[in-house]
Amino acid sequence: MFAVGARIWVKDEEEAFVEAVVTGVDGDIIEADVIGRKGPLAKAHLKASECHHKEEDLGLVDDMTKLAHLHEPGVLHNLGTRYHKNLIYTYTGSILIAVNPFVRLPALYHPIMKLQYRGAQLGELGPHVFAVADHAYRSMVDTGQSQSVLISGESGAGKTETTKLVMEYLAGLGDTGHDNSKGAPKNEAMIASQLCVSRVLESNQLLESFGNAKTVRNNNSSRFGKFIEIQFDANGCVSGAAIRSYLLERSRVVQISDPERSYHCFYQLLYGATPEEAELFKLPTTGERGKQFRYLNQSECFELPDSCSNAEEYRKTRHAMEVMGFTLEEQMGILRLLAAILHLGNVLFQEGDDPPPQLAGEQSDFHLTTVAELLGVPKEPLLETLVTYTRKVGREVFKSPLKPQAAAAKRDTLAKTLYSKLFDWIVAKVNESIGQDPTSTMLIGVLDIYGFEHFKTNSFEQFCINLANEKLQQHFNAHVLKMEQEEYTREQIDWSYVDFTDNEDVLELVEGKQGILSTLDSTCKTPNSTPETFSRTLYKQYEAHERFLFGKMSKTDFTIHHYAGQVKYLTDEFLVKNMDAVVPEHEALLGNSAHAYIAQLFPQDAEASKAAFNSLGKRFKEQLAALMRTLNSTQPHYIRCVKPNSTLKPGVFTRNLVMEQLRSGGVLEAVRVCSKGYPTRRSFEDFIDRFAFLVPSSLYDEAEDDELVRAIMKEAGIEGYQ
Repeated sequence: MFAVGARIWVKDEEEAFVEAVVTGVDGDIIEADVIGRKGPLAKAHLKASECHHKEEDLGLVDDMTKLAHLHEPGVLHNLGTRYHKNLIYTYTGSILIAVNPFVRLPALYHPIMKLQYRGAQLGELGPHVFAVADHAYRSMVDTGQSQSVLISGESGAGKTETTKLVMEYLAGLGDTGHDNSKGAPKNEAMIASQLCVSRVLESNQLLESFGNAKTVRNNNSSRFGKFIEIQFDANGCVSGAAIRSYLLERSRVVQISDPERSYHCFYQLLYGATPEEAELFKLPTTGERGKQFRYLNQSECFELPDSCSNAEEYRKTRHAMEVMGFTLEEQMGILRLLAAILHLGNVLFQEGDDPPPQLAGEQSDFHLTTVAELLGVPKEPLLETLVTYTRKVGREVFKSPLKPQAAAAKRDTLAKTLYSKLFDWIVAKVNESIGQDPTSTMLIGVLDIYGFEHFKTNSFEQFCINLANEKLQQHFNAHVLKMEQEEYTREQIDWSYVDFTDNEDVLELVEGKQGILSTLDSTCKTPNSTPETFSRTLYKQYEAHERFLFGKMSKTDFTIHHYAGQVKYLTDEFLVKNMDAVVPEHEALLGNSAHAYIAQLFPQDAEASKAAFNSLGKRFKEQLAALMRTLNSTQPHYIRCVKPNSTLKPGVFTRNLVMEQLRSGGVLEAVRVCSKGYPTRRSFEDFIDRFAFLVPSSLYDEAEDDELVRAIMKEAGIEGYQ
């Protein structure tokens, strides 16, 4: 099995796998010199089952299924070798693996590259994101079936940039259907299509400004999920688009940790506003402006490293607003609200001589006055909504004073509500601006959704994010692994079945009828419930579940064994975040704002206020179900983004980190399935249309399709097909 002198791979704690040379073989025991580790040469005695053959070539296989030795170290070595040569794309059958280079590679995305991939068969040219986008477009045009491009990976893997590249390529293709080569006047359809394309692309800048932030793992992390539906007419031209957003991270508005940042738009406004705007919104114009606002100065990071300045990004965002058709009044309304949130964070409370709490000094009074002016509401009623708790008993209204800490929490709730309302309005405005085509029967959906998250502290946001990733992993399993193998069985193809990890039990645990989300909703509706009572209920229900572990060090944590590994969740804020309630006093006050833009964010809907309990978890579960229905109606194309290192530096390939992502993302299982199967397939009809000229016309007229295909293959001298 292994000969003396053979080069092999052996496991290593730091590097996942390192190279070794066989120096002796004694039955099932291999003696080897480990040459891949740093430091002096090391001897190792290993079982043969722990060793793997090393490829003889340079490891520059552009499709993993072409590897002579298909195993984890071979896949890892191939990716790493290609990465260090700036070959960041690699196929696994029809799946594209994209390793984030953490550096711009302009030649890779030059307009000439787009032309080269236009109309090329998948695999005809080197692996590329353009190839996947083009394949999705051609499949849609050829079959009339809607397509989807699912872009996944952990935070910092490059999903957002990959999404933009796919959108740019599809928009370019969908802009070429109207032939204007002879200089004919542009018709209305052409003008509308080009306007739609430009707005689809400009929406990226706008949504990144308001939905992205710097995290520990990523300088431009999407803190919401989005599914972009690009609609096409019968000619294959872009005719409309729609953006669906999912689960904005509201807590980031009021709480960040160093060296993270809040949403980009706050810094853009602070450092990019004109002197007139700064005066209008009472913003500082000198010094480190971010340090003057409590919602931002929890971190020392105010400018993004290796990026455009905040001021330059502000100009880009304002330009995007103009392209999207935002009126000047709407733009000023957005900026006014952002400034109000910043000032609101500087409103502090302290104990007074009598309850309720009072403002903590002149600065807090100044900031509250500014907030009231910017929101267009009276100052005193605004203060009252922050320092008192209002409840209705029958027709009577009772008000109770709050402690300073509770008043601060209510202030933060208002800030999160304002930002959430603003973000939802921007998404709706973008959709209105782009316009949807009600007559379109074809679309390509591009999914850019948060990757699997596992931090030191994981709360309700991470719980929902990881549920989304479980759903997408199930979709990946079903289409790439399970359905692939079921198709081979139906076609009676001789091959070896490949086992893969199924996560149905995790999904049942989280979102089933008796799942954690259902238990959370029940707890939220039960009076006097606490995180402790919620956790105790979970423990009683799922004590025997193999995917569920109860916290031993705390009464308010539990652990779930996800497909990507174990994650411990702290339930301290699960109930509050799940209820996601807008304070009625805030809604009533802001609904009567003197500023029309603010007032329209809080419509006075008496029926809505009486609606049944509708939790954030329930809404997110329903959104996910709708998303999966859409995805299941399309032909999927997968792009797996990989983060090569945690330092976000170019040229660094951390093997253990990459291997962990390949395992959790199902890439290695996909490699095994694709390699043992038949990645190239054609329908009889398509195959005959292309190659019938190889056989006599008499046979074409008389033979059945399957007989004709066999005759064509025989004529071409091809064997080993099924």
